[in-house]
Amino acid sequence: MNSTTETSNEKTKTSVKTTTKGTKTRREQPKKAAAKQSEPAQRKRPAGGHHSRRRQSAQNAGEPAIPVKIYPLGGLGEVGKNITLYECQGDMLLVDCGLVFPDSDMYGIDLVIPDFTFVLQNKDRIKGVVITHGHEDHIGSLPYLLREFNVPVYATRLTLGLIKNKLEEHGLASSAKLHEIEPRRKIKLGCFTVEPIHVNHSIPDAVAFAIECPAGVVIHTGDFKVDYTPISDGPTDLTTIAEYGKKGVLALLADSTNAERPGFTATEHKVGETFATLFRRAEKKRIIIATFASNLYRIQQIIDLAVRSGRKVAVSGRSMVNNTEMALELGYLHAPDNVLIDIESINKYPPEQIVLITTGSQGEPLSALSRMASASHRNVRVGPGDFIIISATPIPGNEKMVTKVVNGLLRLGAEVIYESMYDVHVSGHACQEEQKLMLTLANPQYFLPVHGEFKHLKKHAMTAASLGMPEKNIYIGENGDCIILSRDALALGEPVTAGAVMVDGLGVGDVGNIVMRDRRHLSEDGLVIVVATVDRASGQVLAGPDIVTRGFVYVRESEELIEGAREQVCHALAGISAQDMRDFGNVKTRIRETVSSYLYRRTKRSPMILPILMEV
Repeated sequence: MNSTTETSNEKTKTSVKTTTKGTKTRREQPKKAAAKQSEPAQRKRPAGGHHSRRRQSAQNAGEPAIPVKIYPLGGLGEVGKNITLYECQGDMLLVDCGLVFPDSDMYGIDLVIPDFTFVLQNKDRIKGVVITHGHEDHIGSLPYLLREFNVPVYATRLTLGLIKNKLEEHGLASSAKLHEIEPRRKIKLGCFTVEPIHVNHSIPDAVAFAIECPAGVVIHTGDFKVDYTPISDGPTDLTTIAEYGKKGVLALLADSTNAERPGFTATEHKVGETFATLFRRAEKKRIIIATFASNLYRIQQIIDLAVRSGRKVAVSGRSMVNNTEMALELGYLHAPDNVLIDIESINKYPPEQIVLITTGSQGEPLSALSRMASASHRNVRVGPGDFIIISATPIPGNEKMVTKVVNGLLRLGAEVIYESMYDVHVSGHACQEEQKLMLTLANPQYFLPVHGEFKHLKKHAMTAASLGMPEKNIYIGENGDCIILSRDALALGEPVTAGAVMVDGLGVGDVGNIVMRDRRHLSEDGLVIVVATVDRASGQVLAGPDIVTRGFVYVRESEELIEGAREQVCHALAGISAQDMRDFGNVKTRIRETVSSYLYRRTKRSPMILPILMEV
């Protein structure tokens, strides 16, 4: 982005200034990152405690320490847009390539992707992209990267299926270099040896990575939780993580999304039990369930319950249809013959025989559930015969949109189960006790919390410190940092370009902060256009000035105001000499200042003023 922001951390005495496209141009920071990052006071490590085991190093004690550089290019200080670049001995490796959806003040923006400047500058050194799982915040930016740089992509089977769907939309599926990986099967990428490690998440086939290089082993968890009774695939592979911990882990980069939540994340089976109760309660009603299109575990539970209760299942929403078809084809979803029906056929069955799975759990304006709430869905008319379950917790910032959808559904007479009324949703991210377990088993020399806003990273750092990890070995990074790790020290190098690029339609990066500022201005106060025709030779006004407004006032009820503004323009033009009239830049500035001052006096509003002078 083109904005200028400053952030500071009292513990590290860090001052970072971010300018054009997020490039960090100035940093006042000690080279050693030994400064404290966590709130609690340094604790003494008990004998035989978490960090008391003798650590084995990838290098002999007498040899110079080989460093690995870690460049977080997204996902720090924010939820989403996850992308991290690793460098060791000249080779580079990317982990994930995600996006984030726009904030409410990003008018007209469709997506926000990472700034790939630094990646493209080093594309000859990058050996591949390894993907932890198939959520948009980890794979969503791949098409935009592959347009510029056809780097090999490594992912598990389901994740590859989701990536292929996305690349087909962009016309890149045939040219992409996609490679399937499996847990416990190592791959060699330059000087990096990467082992995928199975972890639980809200989507199947999620993995963490043990990244081994000459500097040591770095474990990058991706999004994870520890579910001892998962729907499928078995629990998180804690054994492999513990084995690496015994050998010696240089650094752990771990998911911080739920760092503020104590205890353990609930098992997905808890949702299944709640659904079973609600299915019985629905009785003769049609059941409509809104959930994330990628949550295949939940979709499978819904299908299983529908089969047990003698209902047919239909799906609505483009992403839900695409993901369901792909998961059925790959064997990640299972349904008996004739259970799944097309949404066009749902009205052929009585309500008590239908379950509809739909998108829109976050209240997205164009989603299927939102269209149902506004009575504009082509196939579904919601009414008193519907029992609707919103199986998701609103993402921060989406609460108003979800409430709007719920109100719309209730007005149509439906019974709606939402938010915390029942246990209809569990998180896919580790809470504090699972984070402690990961820290304890991995037993890293250094810890870098990732994936979360600053408050999440800070809390995760405090959790690590509470386990006895030296605070000098914990670092809360920022996007664009160059974090240099070796067995001897944690230090910071020169920051690199990192930031956000806005996608608007087919335009990638052509909308920056100046355009966004204008869009905000237009949304707040509207537009006033002043049009006049001027004689080229004499500078005399031949026609106009005419005034046109959009989004400012209703013209028919504000004729006096508009006429007053026109008179102000006439006075301003009359005071300009024929010679000065040829300098259109100054004339437009005079008009803009005159009209803006007049309108503010009369309305206390500051619309955008756009003078247009035509010369004949």
